[in-house]
Amino acid sequence: MTKRIGIYIHIPFCVSKCAYCDFYSISGGDKLMSRFHQALTRQLKEAAPVLAPYYVDSVYFGGGTPSYYGARRIASLFNTLKEHCKVLLEAEVTVEVNPDSISGADLRFLRKEGVNRLSIGAQTADDGLAKSLGRRHGFKQVERTIHRARRAGFDNISLDLIYGLPSQTKADWANTLGRVAALRPEHISCYGLRIERDTPLYLFKDSPDIPSGDDQADMYLYAVDALRDVGYRQYEISNFAKPGKESRHNLKYWNREEYAGFGPSAHSYVGDVRYSYIKGVEEYISALEAGQGLLAGQDDIPPSEQAVEYLMLGLRTTRGITGDEYYKIYQSSFEPIEALLQSYAKQGWASQIDGRWCLTPTGFLLSNRLISDILDAHTKQRVTVGMPWKQAEYAAPMAEAEQK
Repeated sequence: MTKRIGIYIHIPFCVSKCAYCDFYSISGGDKLMSRFHQALTRQLKEAAPVLAPYYVDSVYFGGGTPSYYGARRIASLFNTLKEHCKVLLEAEVTVEVNPDSISGADLRFLRKEGVNRLSIGAQTADDGLAKSLGRRHGFKQVERTIHRARRAGFDNISLDLIYGLPSQTKADWANTLGRVAALRPEHISCYGLRIERDTPLYLFKDSPDIPSGDDQADMYLYAVDALRDVGYRQYEISNFAKPGKESRHNLKYWNREEYAGFGPSAHSYVGDVRYSYIKGVEEYISALEAGQGLLAGQDDIPPSEQAVEYLMLGLRTTRGITGDEYYKIYQSSFEPIEALLQSYAKQGWASQIDGRWCLTPTGFLLSNRLISDILDAHTKQRVTVGMPWKQAEYAAPMAEAEQK
């Protein structure tokens, strides 16, 4: 069987930080870009032996702001990857771009070099709200970027949106969705605002200017209905796509498929092992220049934890989960979990379609609590794994520490 893997490349540079962002990135790092590029190129080359058994079927340049890093640097990294790894011709190759840092010439160049998908940070159609978030563009620039991308030959474009912004009303959100849908992107991501500590927006925590939980729930359900009505299928809690245009790279995360990350703070999942790299740009560069290790953490994922991830990640998607798939990962009864899902179905929070259980849009709103209860049911059903000569009913209970 052909082994496939996705590649994520983290570009940590931004012109400036947005008020809500807690992803690892730095502003004002122009002077580091040349050394960073050499270091990242070296990391990609050094990883070639590990990636040799795999065919690369998705590549994702995220950030930060890859478009600010520069189209030619992005193409250089992609060419390094193609030179040293088996990148499929039909691979999905995505670059995140901001409208203020991408030109028509850049878009034509990226398309010529093999980039075939764009993820554009729009966030809102309200220019006042965008400015308050620290965005450096208005919605006209978003429209212009999409028109230029179409002329450059891109037929797979995604737009990122945020709801629940300070002072945002449902009418504001409806206006954003309407103007975005009119641009006919193939994919739309709708994220509820999360106010994170150590971000400028943290000043708004518990502020009456932030839409209430009920208002944000209404915005979310409105988006589900409105986007469905214009042809977008919800396939994950926050993601909607035209048929066949789901993000193949992001689905790797939800489907527990293998992916390898590169760059500072990047995460990977290869061979039932999860690992991450050191965070600071300068530390990352120095480590590669000195031939030192990059790992910040590494964890083997035993079957019990693989089952937890299967439940957590699978129930974020509309594809959902099944008892057979669960049992293949972890030989334990699915009945307690299914009993919970049946009770959720009576509340309108879950449904079973063609033997697969998934949460409904209303259930997605409660997903943290619902999935937590399902994980509790999983924990209580643990049996000894890896000892086929022992019958489950005679297996000793797992230690309490292992159940957490």
